[in-house]
Amino acid sequence: MNDLTSIPGSATDRPRPPARLIAAALALTEPLVEWTIRLCGWSAILFVAAIFFFVAREAAPVLFGELSLWEFFTSQNWIPSSEVRPQYGVLALLIGTLSVTGLAMLLAVPLGLGAAVYISEFCSGKVREILKVVIELLAAIPSIVWGFVGYMVIGPVIIRVTAADVGINLLNGGIILALMSVPVIVSVGEDALKAVPDSYREAALALGASRWEIVYRVLFPAAKNGLLAAVLLGVGRAVGETMAVLMATGHAVQIPTSLLDPIRTLTATVAAELGEVVAGGTHYRVLFVIGLALFAVSFVVNLTADLAVKGIRSDKTG
Repeated sequence: MNDLTSIPGSATDRPRPPARLIAAALALTEPLVEWTIRLCGWSAILFVAAIFFFVAREAAPVLFGELSLWEFFTSQNWIPSSEVRPQYGVLALLIGTLSVTGLAMLLAVPLGLGAAVYISEFCSGKVREILKVVIELLAAIPSIVWGFVGYMVIGPVIIRVTAADVGINLLNGGIILALMSVPVIVSVGEDALKAVPDSYREAALALGASRWEIVYRVLFPAAKNGLLAAVLLGVGRAVGETMAVLMATGHAVQIPTSLLDPIRTLTATVAAELGEVVAGGTHYRVLFVIGLALFAVSFVVNLTADLAVKGIRSDKTG
């Protein structure tokens, strides 16, 4: 049987393009690819700037006009639908947001950092891969599903254990947000611990340190910036959550005095009321002021986390 290379007209028998043509084609395509990548990078910045401009444009008429910022941030009276005197005080909403986020971090940080330490330092290879898949699946669960879990599962358990009147309250929302924040803390925390050079571990072992002493005396100080970034990203995840807290916290405008009190968050307020207000009205624009405040909080949290990550890189290069 004749070899394929000897068959006239086969693919190997066809003349190849000259090297000059290949070089010319590469010279033309490389700048195109480079500018495409640059455009993609700049488009992300433009999209963020466009979102900020849109929110600020809708909020500006009341932000610099009829809305009193002092009353807005210090009053707990959120009565936007009053026909006599509408009141737009977000103090109760702000405290509700901070309280449920604080409770979530109180639960999520020890659990997330503990899981990150276990996966990074104590797991075998197969168990580590299984846990990583499970954590990624937790991160992929939609927030509306977490809301159903809080409403249908955790709520009845809270009523049964605490004898509370309702199970959708601050405690329920804190548990749900903690479960939603743990995957972020675990992933970033594990990367921070893995970034610590192995020479640190080997030196500590040579000095007779146990595995736990290596963790809290060597790894935690060396990876503190990355662990801080993990916590801050978890905070950002909790602050920006909407549907889960809308379903799990009770949606009551009040300053909580116990873990069993229903609350309402800033994000839940925007989600619940934006579709029911008159476009262009005062209530409509005040909701955009809340969105602008949330945008600023998210920006500060993510910027701080980014600076913490840069601190890791500078420590490694230094």
